[in-house]
Amino acid sequence: MEVRELEPKILWNNFEDLNAVPRPSKKEERIIKYVKEFGENLNLDTYVDKIGNVIIKKPATPGMEDRKTVILQSHIDMVHQKNADTDFDFDTQGIQSYIDNDWVKAKGTTLGADNGIGAASMLSVLASNNIEHPAIEALFTIDEETGMTGAFNLEKGLLDGKIMLNLDTEDDDEFSIGCAGGIDTNTTYEYTTTIPSSESKAYKISIRGLKGGHSGMDIHLERGNANKIMNRLISDASQYGLHIAEIDGGSLRNAIPRESFAVITIEDEAFLTVFKERAEGITNEFSIADPDLDITIEATDLPAEVMAMGDVEKMTNALRAVHNGVYRMSMAIPGLVETSSSLARVIVKDGIFKTQSLQRSSVDTSKIDIAQTVGASFKTMGATVEHNGSYPGWSPNPDSEILDIMVKKYTSAFNEAPKVAACHAGLECGILGERYPGVDMISFGPTIKNPHSPDEKVNIASVQKFWGFLLDILKDIPKK
Repeated sequence: MEVRELEPKILWNNFEDLNAVPRPSKKEERIIKYVKEFGENLNLDTYVDKIGNVIIKKPATPGMEDRKTVILQSHIDMVHQKNADTDFDFDTQGIQSYIDNDWVKAKGTTLGADNGIGAASMLSVLASNNIEHPAIEALFTIDEETGMTGAFNLEKGLLDGKIMLNLDTEDDDEFSIGCAGGIDTNTTYEYTTTIPSSESKAYKISIRGLKGGHSGMDIHLERGNANKIMNRLISDASQYGLHIAEIDGGSLRNAIPRESFAVITIEDEAFLTVFKERAEGITNEFSIADPDLDITIEATDLPAEVMAMGDVEKMTNALRAVHNGVYRMSMAIPGLVETSSSLARVIVKDGIFKTQSLQRSSVDTSKIDIAQTVGASFKTMGATVEHNGSYPGWSPNPDSEILDIMVKKYTSAFNEAPKVAACHAGLECGILGERYPGVDMISFGPTIKNPHSPDEKVNIASVQKFWGFLLDILKDIPKK
């Protein structure tokens, strides 16, 4: 069975059509054009703002004209990530999705269900001629995954809706009414290079098989961070004459790093025994959270230059000291991660050592604290530290009218109450709420597992559940 044959067909076909268009963050020109033409072909009022957000407006169906206008909102960019052994060109190829029992997955890459299912649902409502709904303002934002620049730069005065349904939550039994803000910490250090000694031998270290995942939603799962693991393998090895030629760890700022690759030189091959012991210990340590962790070392060509020993010690000490993972749990909402940091990228090449990390928190002062804490680890070695890309969190509104309606409808439909919570991901609601104060917002969606990684998958039954519930909500929007 093909994905396009799944029910509801209108939604799955729109999802597959979206996935046929390459749509990485920062390179959304093709998907912007696609969504714009989609609205224009339906003869709907369609507008692309200066930053690239697309707004498509559809009038209420007969009898629904007296209801409040609803903003449906999703982002159209997606995280492009693949396994190292997957041959795939994100710039030219469409995502290759397939059905695996109860799930839809992609072949060796991210699937794009985050937030493609939400966007496909919006296209389906716009294209339908038999769905009851109030006036709709469909807001397709860009660049959510790498800075939320679409939301930050959304023009004022374009939207009239007083209710916003954000379709970017990843558990079908949960309503999000708040989210974390975030900030990036980027560091740069120019290191001294030297020529490997004639007694040196070179090796390539590879770390693969970690689950990775979303650095907000999955940070509490204690999964291995490839950058931290690599540093553990090569730290405290000066007695073996270990030098570093290259490191390439992680891939995206908002994903827990799954892979890291390094080229090192050693003068004393006794390090290989130490390496084996460390690798076995780490593999055993993560046997529950990351049972497929694979650490290998193999001989390679001797590099032309390596990092000087003094800088090796500075770098490995800084990476060992830097905080990674949960920093503080929320005192206001039991079980919610309040503040965290993820060491997303480590790069050593051509005399430059760089790191990228993302800090998240639902408390702004704590967000700044963890960012400065992370930065301090690298300042001690003399690195340049920059904090940028800060975005606000979304404060919960427990008195929300649309929340009350949705909780009652969900409880009636499924004989159980939904979970109402804030999440530790960065949703656009906080930013959009600043652009359009007073809009009543809530976020929900189907069940998506392992977003931001090639293991991403969306549950088929949950998509059907989400779609039916969305249509029920649109029928019951309150009057103006």
